[in-house]
Amino acid sequence: MNEDFVREIEATLIYVRNAFIIPECDPSRVTEAIAVDEMRHMNWLADLIVKRGGKPSMGHKELDFGGDDLYGQLKKQIALETEGIKIYKYQIGSIDDQEVVGVLKHILDEEKRHRKEFRMRLEKIIQ
Repeated sequence: MNEDFVREIEATLIYVRNAFIIPECDPSRVTEAIAVDEMRHMNWLADLIVKRGGKPSMGHKELDFGGDDLYGQLKKQIALETEGIKIYKYQIGSIDDQEVVGVLKHILDEEKRHRKEFRMRLEKIIQ
């Protein structure tokens, strides 16, 4: 769960930074709103970690923001959501703790929606 927590930290930091520099209003607002969702995921995961006697890890790797252009940023954000979806699906199938599975299912649903939102914005700039 700490790896999930750190992944959510990284996504939050990337999305917040990108929301600041994205010039188009709609993608910027969507990216900012999704960053808030990712912060909520951090909270849920931290709660699970602490309930089970652990401490949330705040360390993360050097961040890749996807560059300074909207296309690269959206591609990176889609990749982050896709990675999270893959990991959460695997964990849901292999974890025996129903509380954890319930939280992960909720996060998974939101990650799928996030990826769809980012893909929709990417399609608009590709056309």
